[in-house]
Amino acid sequence: MGAENGGFSVNVTNEEVVAAVVPMQEHWLPLSNLDLLLPPIDVGVFFCYKNPMLTSTTLGDTCTNKITFESMLGSLKKALAQALISYYAFAGEVVPNNVGEPEVLCNNRGVDFVEAVADVELKCLNFYNPDDTIEGKFVPKKKNGVLTVQATSLKCGGIVLACIFDHRIADAYSANMFLISWAEIAQPTKPTTTTTTPCFRRSLLSPRRPSSIPRSLYDMYLPISKITPPQATTAPLLSRIYYVTAEQLEKMQSLVVMTNENNTKRTKFECFSAFLWKIVAQAASRGNKKGKKVIAKMGIVVDGRKRLCDGDKEKEALMGCYFGNVLSIPFGGKEVEELMEKPLGLVAEAVHEFLAVATKEHFLGLIDWVEAHRPEPGVAKIYCGGGSGDEGPSFVVSSGQRLMEGKMDFGWGEVVFGSFHFPWGGQAGYVMPMPSPLGNGDWVVYMHLAKEQLEVLESEASDVFRPISWDYLNQ
Repeated sequence: MGAENGGFSVNVTNEEVVAAVVPMQEHWLPLSNLDLLLPPIDVGVFFCYKNPMLTSTTLGDTCTNKITFESMLGSLKKALAQALISYYAFAGEVVPNNVGEPEVLCNNRGVDFVEAVADVELKCLNFYNPDDTIEGKFVPKKKNGVLTVQATSLKCGGIVLACIFDHRIADAYSANMFLISWAEIAQPTKPTTTTTTPCFRRSLLSPRRPSSIPRSLYDMYLPISKITPPQATTAPLLSRIYYVTAEQLEKMQSLVVMTNENNTKRTKFECFSAFLWKIVAQAASRGNKKGKKVIAKMGIVVDGRKRLCDGDKEKEALMGCYFGNVLSIPFGGKEVEELMEKPLGLVAEAVHEFLAVATKEHFLGLIDWVEAHRPEPGVAKIYCGGGSGDEGPSFVVSSGQRLMEGKMDFGWGEVVFGSFHFPWGGQAGYVMPMPSPLGNGDWVVYMHLAKEQLEVLESEASDVFRPISWDYLNQ
């Protein structure tokens, strides 16, 4: 079986299932109320390595310092089987319970592991356009289970390691815990410093009795039966990957300080999101031929782990290793003309203002909101047009700043390049900034946006968003 595009082919050479080496007794793991807010979508992540060097005595011939793809596969599978003992949810299956809600059957079904070979060198991959070189080639399609892994050998001796997982079972924080643990297990002689035992205690996210639901949540979420179908078919969104230098990020922060009312400094993430909001508004303005009122909506994914603890050290330790989704997506909507006219500082203040709603009470109320509507699923309004009757673009920004935290070294060197890959197929765009593998303060930014939005971004902000390239990664 092969996949051809971009002048090269990827051929699958073997598929097998890797299960935990010490399976636990079969049992059911319910999803939390926050898990139940996620639709059945899969999230991909991939890591690229140069022709590997031997750093672990378990991987190859220590006399010749030679490491083969076969020895890497053996090490990956052995470590994966060990990691799945703790992260057993990834080795299970998602099945409906008696009221139709998804649950995880923890039966040690295992993880589908795909081996492949690509007739292309790492330096020839077009990371800027992952739709062309990554989608359906290096990131596998998940057919069964919760997690699928693919390891691909490249012509130059490099390797691409990719995973795709069911978002209902894990958020990026949880997936990152697993990846770091897996990588550290693959190097038994290396001292572990970050391995975390996952916590599956769903009682940490139990609804309250009696419930208390803030009114603001009714503006942010709705039952799935209330979704209004789109009036027109929109063109598919495109995926692109850029990098933004540390210097540009600092410039955004400085500009925000100079152009808001109180000379207040905001985080780089808030400043970046505000800058992007203005870009999307500019694209919407160009497409508004009839002069109608158009609202541009931006949501930001917020992790509630620390917010739910509110200074409780014991709960903070548990939530710090909690495996599952602990997310909310507050959003803001403003007329495109207002976003274009306002200075960056005031737009950043608007971002800060709608993010301020994501308090401990907000997350507790969201858990109660889901409980009040079960078993009917709920959905964030930003994913279905933001809940506004006015036509306009919507997109979501999510932070992937933890992605390169462990450098994902499985025993043959650190990552040359890595990124999430999430062409999820919805109406709303999706953007995820991540730290550059160069460790220099730059960001790598995965974008899944409309063609016209990307065109404006590249024409009006080409000094900020630069296409990712091998020259940049090989500095």
